[in-house]
Amino acid sequence: MNHKEKAVNFFSQKLHCSQSVLAAFAEECGITEEEALKLGSCFGGGMRKGHVCGAVSGALMVLGLLYGQKSVGDTEGLQLSNKVNDLMMTRFKEKCGSYICNDLLGYDITTEKGHQFCVDNKLFTNFCPKMVATAVDVVEEIIQKQKRA
Repeated sequence: MNHKEKAVNFFSQKLHCSQSVLAAFAEECGITEEEALKLGSCFGGGMRKGHVCGAVSGALMVLGLLYGQKSVGDTEGLQLSNKVNDLMMTRFKEKCGSYICNDLLGYDITTEKGHQFCVDNKLFTNFCPKMVATAVDVVEEIIQKQKRA
């Protein structure tokens, strides 16, 4: 199974979007699937507040583990993590129109009415997997770009 298939499969098993993306890359990131699931568990649904899409947060965790600062004073790691962060946010927004959960869904998931609309209209089961897949695609684009750099 490739990363995208893994992530969408995790999401279909009722894991958060953030967990699904991070867990799909756990091996490459040097962490266990269990660690990935724990780490990503509080970021779904824009941290349950409709903020930055959990799939994007999961993707940023992957990129941080792959390219982030390794120690205090690691300015090269800081610069690289800033670069891949900006690439992730920009590319996801280009592909999806936003990286804010509520904007992507078109409803405020923190309200009972907004959340219920998303449930009733199957946005969490039909729309969100597309965001998970897109986040994985962008991570893979960035990884390929970094390999060529």
